[in-house]
Amino acid sequence: MEKFLYLFRGGMSENIGQSAEAMQAHMQKWMGWMKTLESKGVLVGGEPLDPKGMQLSGVNKTITDGPFVEAKEMVGGFLVVKAKDIHEAAELAKGCPILEVDGKIEVRPIQKMDMPK
Repeated sequence: MEKFLYLFRGGMSENIGQSAEAMQAHMQKWMGWMKTLESKGVLVGGEPLDPKGMQLSGVNKTITDGPFVEAKEMVGGFLVVKAKDIHEAAELAKGCPILEVDGKIEVRPIQKMDMPK
């Protein structure tokens, strides 16, 4: 099994609806989907990301405050899953509730690296 990263983009709260009930129902869908991944033994871990942040760039290491992209493209969180290949990882992602609110999931293989000893 290989590891894959899901980067969740968009799908912000304005797409879910403004009511607390709609937000709660959406979060329940997320929890159910993640429990399904966990029960299949493919969920490695993940976290939501706070929308605030900083960015460092260039040889002068310039620091600027975020956000850095339009809200629909902002990374809101990530998961790491195990799958036999990228096609299986993409199939597992199809159950994610972010797709119901016009969000996107970027599926990326995690490269193996041999660390020097």
